[in-house]
Amino acid sequence: MMKKKRLSASKASLVLFLCQMISALDVPLDSKLLEELSQPPTITQQSPKDYIVDPRENIVIQCEAKGKPPPSFSWTRNGTHFDIDKDAQVTMKPNSGTLVINIMNGGKAEAYEGIYQCTARNERGAAISNNIVIRPSRSPLWTKEKLEPHQVREGDSLVLHCRPPVGLPPPIIFWMDNAFQRLPQSERVSQGLNGDLYFSNVQPEDTREDYICYARFNHTQTIQQKQPISVKVFSMDSLNDTIAANLSDTDIYGAKPVTEKQPILLTPTGSTSTKVELRGSVLLLECIAAGLPTPGIHWIKEGGELPANRTFFENFKKTLKIIDVSEADSGNYKCIARNILGSAYHVISVTVKAAPYWITAPRNLVLSPGEDGTLICRANGNPKPNISWLANGVPIAIAPEDPSRKVDGDTIIFSHVQERSSAVYQCNASNEYGYLLANAFVNVLAEPPRILTPANKLYQVIADSPALLDCAYFGSPKPEIEWFKGVKGSILRGNEYVFHDNGTLEIPVAQKDSTGTYTCVARNELGKIQNEVQLEVKDPTMIIKQPEYKVIQRYGQVSFECIIKHDSTLLATVTWLKDNDELPDDERFLVGKDNLTIMNVTDKDDGTYTCIVNTTLDSVSASAVLTVVAAPPTPAIIYARPNPPFDLELTGQLERSVELSWIPGDENNSPITSFVIEYEDGLHEPGVWHYQTEVPGTQTTVQLKLSPYVNYSFRVIAVNEIGRSQPSEPSEQYLTKSANPDENPSNVQGIGSEPDNLVITWEPLKGFQSNGPGLQYKVSWRQKDVDDEWTSVIVANVSKYIVSGTPTFVPYEIKVQALNDLGYAPEPSEVIGHSGEDLPMVAPGNVQVHVINSTLAKVHWDPVPLKTVRGHLQGYKVYYWKVQSLSRRSRRHVEKKILTFRGNKTFGMLPGLEPYSSYKLNVRVVNGKGEGPASPDKVFKTPEGVPSSPSFLKITNPTLDSLTLEWGSPTHPNGVLTSYVLKFQPINNTHELGPLVEIRIPANESSLILKNLNYSTRYKFYFNAQTSVGSGSQITEEAVTIMDEAGILRPAVGAGKGYSETLFATSPVMHTVRPTFYKVQPLYPRIRNVTTAAAETYANISWEYEGPDHANFYVEYGVAGSKEDWKKEIVNGSRSFFVLKGLTPGTAYKVRVGAEGLSGFRSSEDVFETGPAMASRQVDIATQGWFIGLMCAVALLILILLIVCFIRRNKGGKYPVKEKEDAHADPEIQPMKEDDGTFGEYRVLPE
Repeated sequence: MMKKKRLSASKASLVLFLCQMISALDVPLDSKLLEELSQPPTITQQSPKDYIVDPRENIVIQCEAKGKPPPSFSWTRNGTHFDIDKDAQVTMKPNSGTLVINIMNGGKAEAYEGIYQCTARNERGAAISNNIVIRPSRSPLWTKEKLEPHQVREGDSLVLHCRPPVGLPPPIIFWMDNAFQRLPQSERVSQGLNGDLYFSNVQPEDTREDYICYARFNHTQTIQQKQPISVKVFSMDSLNDTIAANLSDTDIYGAKPVTEKQPILLTPTGSTSTKVELRGSVLLLECIAAGLPTPGIHWIKEGGELPANRTFFENFKKTLKIIDVSEADSGNYKCIARNILGSAYHVISVTVKAAPYWITAPRNLVLSPGEDGTLICRANGNPKPNISWLANGVPIAIAPEDPSRKVDGDTIIFSHVQERSSAVYQCNASNEYGYLLANAFVNVLAEPPRILTPANKLYQVIADSPALLDCAYFGSPKPEIEWFKGVKGSILRGNEYVFHDNGTLEIPVAQKDSTGTYTCVARNELGKIQNEVQLEVKDPTMIIKQPEYKVIQRYGQVSFECIIKHDSTLLATVTWLKDNDELPDDERFLVGKDNLTIMNVTDKDDGTYTCIVNTTLDSVSASAVLTVVAAPPTPAIIYARPNPPFDLELTGQLERSVELSWIPGDENNSPITSFVIEYEDGLHEPGVWHYQTEVPGTQTTVQLKLSPYVNYSFRVIAVNEIGRSQPSEPSEQYLTKSANPDENPSNVQGIGSEPDNLVITWEPLKGFQSNGPGLQYKVSWRQKDVDDEWTSVIVANVSKYIVSGTPTFVPYEIKVQALNDLGYAPEPSEVIGHSGEDLPMVAPGNVQVHVINSTLAKVHWDPVPLKTVRGHLQGYKVYYWKVQSLSRRSRRHVEKKILTFRGNKTFGMLPGLEPYSSYKLNVRVVNGKGEGPASPDKVFKTPEGVPSSPSFLKITNPTLDSLTLEWGSPTHPNGVLTSYVLKFQPINNTHELGPLVEIRIPANESSLILKNLNYSTRYKFYFNAQTSVGSGSQITEEAVTIMDEAGILRPAVGAGKGYSETLFATSPVMHTVRPTFYKVQPLYPRIRNVTTAAAETYANISWEYEGPDHANFYVEYGVAGSKEDWKKEIVNGSRSFFVLKGLTPGTAYKVRVGAEGLSGFRSSEDVFETGPAMASRQVDIATQGWFIGLMCAVALLILILLIVCFIRRNKGGKYPVKEKEDAHADPEIQPMKEDDGTFGEYRVLPE
């Protein structure tokens, strides 16, 4: 017996150990880790066990699972394999096990009733879902029955039976009338749990013919109604009247008055009944009684109390509701119905059974090879459930054997597992009321340790508070965790540390010396890994000068100080509150760095002011009260600069800081706004004062940061609105200790000045940055990717060092470190420099030129090897120059042009080329030293282009009917000229252009005589040259033939219209004159034909002008006959018309036109008269656009209103509801709208 007990104790210890081990091997929820680890399938989502579906919609049976590798899915239906590939209506979602059964395209839901189960499988096992029972919802029609009217005496009880059709799920019952209004219910009239309507006693007002029972089927969203039930209640008064009317006066007869009745139970019947309910569900017990007066219902539990917080009364206390019932709720429940005549009772014996529920559900088990473990499956129920195991969905009795597995009732014990032991186990606990199914996998993993906490994570805590350093880890077998301080420190042990199971190191009380690097080491038999985290312990935040109680006179100024001390590496924020709320939004409240100032204080500023200091790690606060009193009369105020501060004192001397305090001098009626602190370095710059810092005027102490190896003395200057005070007397001197340099030189560069050297330069430290005597620099360099060791040299306090004998243009790693007599500065950062550059060695090859058009070409070349550049590749230069023009065959001075293309480009565009020319180019590579050799010259030619305009066009020898034209060839022919094109047209007196004539002239001509022109006519000429490519820019000129002064007859054809087409057709068009050229006769400027067109208040003035182009005109005018000065209006541009505005109606004016710049050159005067003033014309409103638009808008609005009225009048057709009050037709089925039993639109379903 003792041996058996020992074995049991040993087994319990083993189970406890294995449970601890299982917990230790829980896989952390790290997404990256979960992606990498193999894992058997796990069902993550599935449809409910009892799944009622809408027969009108597609059936979706959910089955989702995860695993590594991703699982595949299969299904069984009614215990056999369900081949979805053979059923066109069934599909499975991609990367999922969810089935979609297509009902909406012809499938029938009834054909897919059954029990479905999903299996998710991968190489490590198989998980299964619950048995999912698929049943389509049913909403059968009401059985037709003939309902007799109920005739009841007043005071009797009545039950109206509903008896709804049996649906799936059961319908929701409610009673309504023909107007679709719920029937009122009370203690006297109420609906039972079975849907019947109970009357404890009827009253005359209960008479009606439309008691209608409705059944609502939620899944199909339909409502069905029973045929209306008629109830007629006979009152005693009406019954006596009827009897009296049928009897003689001698008969003595009368109905008895309404008799009161003691309670009897309408439901349940009898004195006792039984009810079985399942654990966790809702227990509903009902008692409805008849009687007059209406009985009240009372509930008790025999031998106990009704459970508190879970008991509710419904339906006017006729229903007892207990939620979340348990076995303890079993017992006898008595309902008592009572009125003034007596009572009735009924006892319901309640038995609470239980479907299986978990005590210990099996949990996933992660083991390493050779380890032990257990799966425990414990469930309870009433009756007690049976426990059965499956392995990968197969009963364990017929599953493949596993020597490491042993089943012991509700426990599976694993010993010395191997990777092949991985599987998914199912535990099934079942009794007559249901079942539970749980999947739990055994995953055998062999994984070296992994640390999931980020490397070099920084933790910051306040001194004297706990510090928690994380070391989240995973491994199989479970790794052992050790902590070290520092890189080579010893293992941490002792009471000053707490080591948590999840790897976290806790330092309960962190001190300043706890700051440092902590190393977490995780190791198991498969490997070892470590991770470093950083801990910084900060000084606590303190308020070293708290705000003090203040009494201030009204309209005065008050300041509260809040001087803080905090860790210099933390950012502190100061917040002020008034009466524990935000400060008023008032510009009188000024928040400074260390103080709160209230200007022009008023009575409402009374209160408590709190200073709150927050950092990212801690928070402190302090408060003070302000009392405001009335202000006495004040004498005249004299304002002046403040007196200098005095009594300077240095305290708290440290190596890098000191506290300076002082006493302010008299502020002289102007508040001190700030103090300026200056310092003198008696060691390096005696007699020179430097700015140190500035603090608010309410502050009289300051913590000053100091540099090593400086002989400090300080002075303070007060500042107010009037100005600055004299400096205070200097403080005592304070010589700080020497120290290693804190920083290294900046702007370190390495650039070679010659091909065989490296010049290292830097910006040296300033005076007090040396931190001590003997400032020097350690210059180190090594060739990148070649040298392993650094070459170093220590130089004096200079800013340059030259390394000689270096290879040409190779990269070097460079660093410069400061040092003094006490030691070195921190390790400097490295920079990359290069030794000196040399000229590039080779020229670009394979130079190709592609001529795009006559002025643009594209050049290509192959890049040179980078090794031959021997420096920083800056780009390529293209040299190109014009050799000669192909049209003139004349050479000229060669002007080379250069285009630079930055970077490692291999092509470029050459713009601005001259057409029809021969060019040469070459390409060179460029580095920081200069240019490399040129590539061989490449010759290319540009094609012809259009020529420039002729160099000049002169018109000479004007006669009555001819003009002589002379021109010069284009300055830039841009090709071989093929011809000249001359176009001309006459211009008449109204500046209209006549027909355009075009003449083509051979390219070798340089003059032309135009004959058969009209006399005294102005002509405009357009002249341009052409090549085979096209026409060039044109040049224009104008000329006039001579006036017919001798009475020569005009040409008969086309007279006055310019060039005579008839004469042109029969006379020579042109004559070439080579020997002699004559100048054009000068055309003296003149303005003629001034005309006016006058209206009431304005006049249009127009004129004709002959003379040089670009004349600027003006118009002068005045009242005719008046001696007043002429009024002058400038004409904008060179137009030949102008509008005079603002004239007086019915007035004669004189006008003349002149040209600016031509002294005394004006037209002759003209006289015109403005029209008389006319009466305003009366406007007919009916013809106005705005009135017509308004009338259209009114008509459109009336039309819209008529359409709306017509639609509303006919809208009732959408709701063809029969009036069922008079004709009790067969009930209709209507779709449900809302839970309150009201209706939307209606549809009729076939019976």
